[in-house]
Amino acid sequence: MQSCVKGMDDKRLIEYADLIYGIVGAAHEVHNELRSGLSEAIYEEALCVELSEMGIEAAQQVELPVFYKGYQLEKHYRLDVVVENDIIIELKAVDKILSEHRAQLFNYLRITQKPIGLLLNFGKSVYVEKYIYDADTNDVSFFSTKSNRG
Repeated sequence: MQSCVKGMDDKRLIEYADLIYGIVGAAHEVHNELRSGLSEAIYEEALCVELSEMGIEAAQQVELPVFYKGYQLEKHYRLDVVVENDIIIELKAVDKILSEHRAQLFNYLRITQKPIGLLLNFGKSVYVEKYIYDADTNDVSFFSTKSNRG
């Protein structure tokens, strides 16, 4: 298997697959407990509690500075959740994922150059899209993971 991300070897991709498996499992646990119809903020906090109980580091509402021509702007973005300092989770609680939801995550990945992004929707059921960032091309692409766990 060829690595998709600059400097990322197959072992690291497998580690991400296992971590993503844990995140998706935590999301399902949250959805099973809370069901659908709540705000994104509630799902976000519950997901972080669940991840913490699993021993997975997750930070909420991570501030992302924005620069223009070398000047840091007063306005900034806030990333919903960053897991283990490598995976950005853009969390939604909507009926359907739209192209602008993907664009938001893609922009975050390009700005931060974090390797992995998850678009996680707590709609009627848990829906997850997984993306990988390639620093060489500055492109984001969909990918599928298989975990070594169970």
